[in-house]
Amino acid sequence: QVLLVESGGGYVQAGGSLRLSCAASGSRFTINLMGWYRQAPGKQREWVAHIISGGSTNYADSVKGRFTISRDNAKNTVYLQMNSLKPEDTAVYYCNADGQYYDQVNLRSRPFGSWGQGTQVTVSS
Repeated sequence: QVLLVESGGGYVQAGGSLRLSCAASGSRFTINLMGWYRQAPGKQREWVAHIISGGSTNYADSVKGRFTISRDNAKNTVYLQMNSLKPEDTAVYYCNADGQYYDQVNLRSRPFGSWGQGTQVTVSS
């Protein structure tokens, strides 16, 4: 179906910045929504931000004003610019996407939802 591959995680001191990328690949698909989630040790996965195909964005209160999500539709890539990072931002960040792909066996469009493998972000105090 659709494969998501994240990159850009790493180690940074509090107040620093990182930029995450997530590229989608596959055959004959369209993406409606792309987003980012994160999961800290011992905690549930939580939503961070998303962007829909028209460009509208939404953010969790905990990152609003510090993180910016954007996408390059031509490259099927979503970015998460993270500024003013805090130790509590430490987590594995996962990319998520949903949309439609063309099922070439059954000759019809089908919905998909995909997750990336995750990228570690560590913010030291």
